[in-house]
Amino acid sequence: MNKIVKYILIALLVIAALWAVAFFIKSNSKSAITYESQKPFISKIEKKSVATGKVIPEDEVAIKPQISGIIEKIYLEEGAKVAAGDLIAKIKIVPNEQALNQARGRVKNAEVSLGNTKIEYNRNKALFDKGVISSQDFNRQKLSYDQAMLELQNAQSDYQIIRKGSAGGSSTANTNIRATISGTLLEIPVEEGDQVIQSNNFNAGTTIATIADLGRMIFEGKVDEAEVGKLKVGMPLEISLGAIEDKKFNAKLKFIAPKGIEESGTVQFKIEGDVTVEKDFLIRAGYSANASLVLEKKDDILVIMESLLQFDKKTDKPYVEIETGDQQFERRDVEIGISDGLNVEIISGLTEDDQVKVWNKTEPIKKGDEDKEEAK
Repeated sequence: MNKIVKYILIALLVIAALWAVAFFIKSNSKSAITYESQKPFISKIEKKSVATGKVIPEDEVAIKPQISGIIEKIYLEEGAKVAAGDLIAKIKIVPNEQALNQARGRVKNAEVSLGNTKIEYNRNKALFDKGVISSQDFNRQKLSYDQAMLELQNAQSDYQIIRKGSAGGSSTANTNIRATISGTLLEIPVEEGDQVIQSNNFNAGTTIATIADLGRMIFEGKVDEAEVGKLKVGMPLEISLGAIEDKKFNAKLKFIAPKGIEESGTVQFKIEGDVTVEKDFLIRAGYSANASLVLEKKDDILVIMESLLQFDKKTDKPYVEIETGDQQFERRDVEIGISDGLNVEIISGLTEDDQVKVWNKTEPIKKGDEDKEEAK
């Protein structure tokens, strides 16, 4: 009986030892990671830059008054289509009292001077008709008379301009504010009753309305100094508007600023591009926009996904691993060209037949490992 018990205990110990060995081997073994591979392929790469800005009319015309006064009537609203010559607003003249008084005094002085000169003219004419004075003396007196008449007319015209806005008693030419070009009425920054100042050599004057042709738009944006050297006038642009989704507008770069402006520690250069406006779309002035510029482009080149590249820690040179057998890889240095952030050009080091190792392949986490991580 003791022998049977002894044999049973020995058998149990052997089984326990085998189970412990098996558990140890299983718990310390790791499944091999299988790496996939990809072949290089022929494609094209476009290196792009994005400039932020806005779309504005190519030409905006500010309508300013020729006289000072008060806005009496506004006939149109913002957004209205106008043709050259259309009436926009009317100004009521409010003459300056001092200037009006001076002009009135000038008229009276001219009238007094003309009256005196007329008396002398009539007297000399009678003497000339009788042959008492020479024609030279008479012509001199006639000249003075004509000049006095002209001075009176000028004084009366100036008086009418100050009082009514124009000579001859009609103020239509100056008080009626009309469109100077055809287009869209973008803005009317004044209201009826506002006082406006005329445009002259010393004052820009009050803007009554702004007109622009929305069929001729330009993109105005800024690019970083690191990219401005790669731009050339005439380059194609692709414009995206925040207000119009899923639509791209073609444009052509027409201006690159010769001087940069420092903003937030970086130097920005202003650029402009002519935008091709389609008739089916209304582009409003001031829409925010992004312009995509192709800085460099290559067609039919050998490329790989940029995620396949690795870089040497010491030399910082790029390399990949090439499959030489079943899950066997060897390092190979490569020379790279341009990149668009997704694919990169391979100048040398690879062929289309090579199988390139796909990196960052991780082993799936097992349920037991998840429980251990949660316990930690």
